[in-house]
Amino acid sequence: MARHTLGRSGIEVTEIGLGGAAVAGLYRPVSESAAAETIETAWAEGIRYFDTAPHYGLGLSERRIGAGLQGKPRAEYVISTKVGRLLEPSAAGGDDLEHGFAVPATHRRVWDFSADGMRRSLEESLARLGLDHIDIALLHDPDDHGEQAFHEAYPELERLRAEGVVRAIGAGMNQTAMLTRFLIDTDVDVVLCAGRYTLLEQSALAELLPAALDRGKSVIVGGVFNSGLLADPKPGATYDYGAAPEELLRRALRMREITEAGGSPLRAAAMQFPFGHPAVASVLTGARSAAEVRDAVQMLNSPVAADVWEKLRAEGLTGSAPVPEAG
Repeated sequence: MARHTLGRSGIEVTEIGLGGAAVAGLYRPVSESAAAETIETAWAEGIRYFDTAPHYGLGLSERRIGAGLQGKPRAEYVISTKVGRLLEPSAAGGDDLEHGFAVPATHRRVWDFSADGMRRSLEESLARLGLDHIDIALLHDPDDHGEQAFHEAYPELERLRAEGVVRAIGAGMNQTAMLTRFLIDTDVDVVLCAGRYTLLEQSALAELLPAALDRGKSVIVGGVFNSGLLADPKPGATYDYGAAPEELLRRALRMREITEAGGSPLRAAAMQFPFGHPAVASVLTGARSAAEVRDAVQMLNSPVAADVWEKLRAEGLTGSAPVPEAG
C-alpha cells in the first residue's frame, strides 16, 4: 500500500488508516475476537497506520489496538492518539451509549487542555496501548476550549515533540475553521478533518486544504462515507450521525447512479475522492470487522474511470474539487 509523508515530520502513513472508534463498540458492541480479527486483517492488507483516542470506548480502543499490534515490529507502523479528554473512574454504572459507545460506563470523560493534562493523557494512553512511544498526538475536538487549547495545550505538545515524546503533533476535529487556524498560527505537522472533505461536502477545500498545501503540512481525512450515507444511500441512511436530509439523499443516490453506470461502486469513488487533493496523506476507515477492512482496501484499489469523475463534476456534484487520476 502506498505511503505518504506527514508534512516535514518524516512520518510515513499508509493511504488507508484504521480508525479505532468502531472496534471499540461505536453504537453497537464489538466482541474481543471480532476486534482482534479486524486489526489483524488490517495488518494483513497492508495498513500500517492506526488512529485511536481515549474517548473511543472509554479507553477500549487503545487497549484493543495495543493488543492487536503486540508483537508487530514497532518501526513498521504509526500510531496516532488524541489528547484533551482524561478518563476518571466512575461508579455510576450503566452504559456509555449517551456518548455513542456500547461499553460499560466504568469511567467518565473530563475535558482537560492544560499542559499537565497533555502529559497525563499521553502517559495513560501509553499504558493502555502497551507502548513506549506514540507517533502522533492530536488535540481532540477543542471546539469549546479553543483558547486553552492554543495557549496551554498546543505549546506543551510542541515541548513534547522537542523532547521526542511524540514525533508529530496536530489536531483532529469535525470542523474546518479552527483546524485552519492551527495550520496558519501554529507549527502543527498534520490535522485530521472528519466529514468535511467528501463527495458530499467539500467545505475543507475553501481554506483548510490550501493552507495545508501552502505550508507544507498534511491532512488526514476521516468520515469519507459521511457516517453511512455514501456507503449505502437509501431512506433512513445516516449523515453526520443523524438522519440524512432529503436533499443530500437525492444527491447521494444520483452519485451512485453515475458511478455504477461507469462500472464503479459509489464506495470506491467516496474512498478515493480525497486523494485528488495533494495535501491529503491518508483516509481513515472506521471498520468494525475483517470484511469491512477488506472492502475498504478493495474500494481504494477499484478503478474509477475518468468519465465517472467528469460526469460527477459536470452535474456539479463535486464542486470545484480536484479529482483523482482515473484508475
